[in-house]
Amino acid sequence: MNIVRSAAQYFTKGYKPEVPKEFQLLANKDIIGGQMLLPIIYWLILAAIMYVISEHTAFGRHIYAVGSNERASRLSGINVDRTKLMVYVLMGVIVAVAAITSVARLRGVDVASAGSGYEMNAIAAVVVGGTSMAGGRGKILGTVFGVLIIGIMNNLLVLVGIDAFLTDAFTGAIIIFAVLIQKKETR
Repeated sequence: MNIVRSAAQYFTKGYKPEVPKEFQLLANKDIIGGQMLLPIIYWLILAAIMYVISEHTAFGRHIYAVGSNERASRLSGINVDRTKLMVYVLMGVIVAVAAITSVARLRGVDVASAGSGYEMNAIAAVVVGGTSMAGGRGKILGTVFGVLIIGIMNNLLVLVGIDAFLTDAFTGAIIIFAVLIQKKETR
């Protein structure tokens, strides 16, 4: 990740493309009482789709099985390689939707550092939501609540005057705490 980010910074030299006004409407259109809620609506739709996939399809059960134990999944007849490939494709589509929404919402992008640090927030959200770091256990609804908790925590830290550079330290502490609780549960 750091190699690719460094290469992107080297080759782009801080290039910031301009985003057409029409493209900005994907995330900045007033829809309810002057509020720009499209990113939240997109997020809720994606969460609902992921809930249906994970809870009501064979593919969802295969994801949990492969995440829990690849070897046992393979022995039970699950095409592990295909399942993993489909998960990567699905996540690629979700990342693309998030990236398009983010670029439209921010009316531009810093090519070299866009999304920097988001990976820790993502890990924190799923761990706080109850997903096991060992794999095979977790729920989309838990992740939704984890995202809300991390988002609210980050906003509260800024509102109470904690330096914005320390929010990542709090996120890291939450991840460590959640992992320690998970380790204690498995003993």
